[in-house]
Amino acid sequence: MADSNETIVTPTTRPLEGQVALITGGARGIGKAIALKLASQGAKVGIVDMADNGAETAKEIEQASGLATCFYKADISKEAEAKEAAAAVEQALGPVDILINNAGITRDNILLLMDENQWDSVMTVNLKGTFLITKAVLRGMIKRRRGSIVSISSVVGRRGNAGQSNYSASKAGVIGFTKSLAREVASRNVRVNAVAPGYIETEMTAALPEAARKALIDQIPLGRIGSPETVADAVAFLAGDTASFITGAVIAVDGGLGI
Repeated sequence: MADSNETIVTPTTRPLEGQVALITGGARGIGKAIALKLASQGAKVGIVDMADNGAETAKEIEQASGLATCFYKADISKEAEAKEAAAAVEQALGPVDILINNAGITRDNILLLMDENQWDSVMTVNLKGTFLITKAVLRGMIKRRRGSIVSISSVVGRRGNAGQSNYSASKAGVIGFTKSLAREVASRNVRVNAVAPGYIETEMTAALPEAARKALIDQIPLGRIGSPETVADAVAFLAGDTASFITGAVIAVDGGLGI
């Protein structure tokens, strides 16, 4: 029997009710799955993306959740645009409580054939963009003494992958960024975590020949490719108060690939 002084927390199906989430790269793929998941838990979602279909995604999420949703087209690797995007979301929906750093690109090549642009573009979007949009919302989180930041890293940021030295370096950088910032802002009740997905069902993996797909699956201890929704579930957990004592963590969603 519970002590009479014990606070009983009643579970809710909308644990993010009333909160505002900004999601970069939220127009499609993993980002869209995250946006849908957070909205289903009660968050008002602001999508920031370079894709023109971001407005359609925002409308779809708004219709599914019944909550206000907005889209702002921006290149977050440029400081002015990152600031404008954060300000636009806050003007439309309110102060940002949750930031999901999902925007990222790949420009794969073996190192000897990789040119400077392939290196710079990946580092600029994946790492610099994460830095700029985080900085744009962080002051408000610190002032309100509340916030949750979740960045999408990758299994290759922890174990590497041939032909992806640029992408692996950028995603390893996201992990270092996460752990350092977590130390900086923990005293202000702002939590900073990361999720490191493995092979996830995308247009690219769906188009693989059967032999290549089987070879890929054979590397995964759980014997299957993950879905965007499995990543979204981990992100939603870290974003919410259920993870209130977790900061500086990197959760692998990779079927055991990184073991």
